[in-house]
Amino acid sequence: MITFPNAKINLGLHITQKRRDGYHDIETCMYPIPVYDALEMILDTKSVWTATGDPIPGSPSENLILKAEKLLRKDIHGLPQLHIHLHKHIPMGAGLGGGSADAAFALKLMNSLFELHLDDFFLEEYASRLGSDCPFFIENTPKIARGRGEILEPSEVSLQGMHLVLIYPGVHIGTKEAYAGVTPRLPKIPLEEVLKDKKQWKEALVNDFEPSILPLYPEIAQIKNSLYEAGAFYAAMSGSGSSVFGLFEQTPKPLAWPSHYFVSEATL
Repeated sequence: MITFPNAKINLGLHITQKRRDGYHDIETCMYPIPVYDALEMILDTKSVWTATGDPIPGSPSENLILKAEKLLRKDIHGLPQLHIHLHKHIPMGAGLGGGSADAAFALKLMNSLFELHLDDFFLEEYASRLGSDCPFFIENTPKIARGRGEILEPSEVSLQGMHLVLIYPGVHIGTKEAYAGVTPRLPKIPLEEVLKDKKQWKEALVNDFEPSILPLYPEIAQIKNSLYEAGAFYAAMSGSGSSVFGLFEQTPKPLAWPSHYFVSEATL
């Protein structure tokens, strides 16, 4: 069986408070976008892991897909062995949730392949053990995310028919570095209110990481400016970066980007 884990973007991102456990509470709208990895699982007589596409750093034991498999095997004994293959295309460390998507789609794929008939509620509970963004990708629909990102509620925001330009310059921004420049605070206007009116987005739909990240990485700031110059009605960094996306009501004019940039254009 094969599935295609997709990326997400963040429409607004507020860091609301520092938690006692060392994490931060956030408020954001996560929105799925058509940028994909490919994940295949085949029943086998032995456990096999293979990967192609973009290099995946770290040992296989650190991969969230294999951690997802381990979680299921811990609770459900006697599951057949799997040959798992991942073709990696979603940029890593880009604020697009690619690793989280791979883990969540792995849970869904194993649920089908092993005929476990687990409801989304149980899959989301497993996903929450793997990472803060992982539960979002179980239903994979627009959601307001709070807490560490695992507390989800449906969002009515729609980008249907809009044009997306996604740019990743290959700059790595560590989570510790990103949070170091943020002072947690509650937003002046509730996120749900801002999302209702796209005319407000440019001024009011903010990513709290940008004020500290953009001055440190002029390349990222320039991408955002270029997207606005090309006619985007909204442009922002996704997550803690360094990918930047622009949303257009009309097909955007072609832009020239450096050859080492990851560039994806799509109609939502």
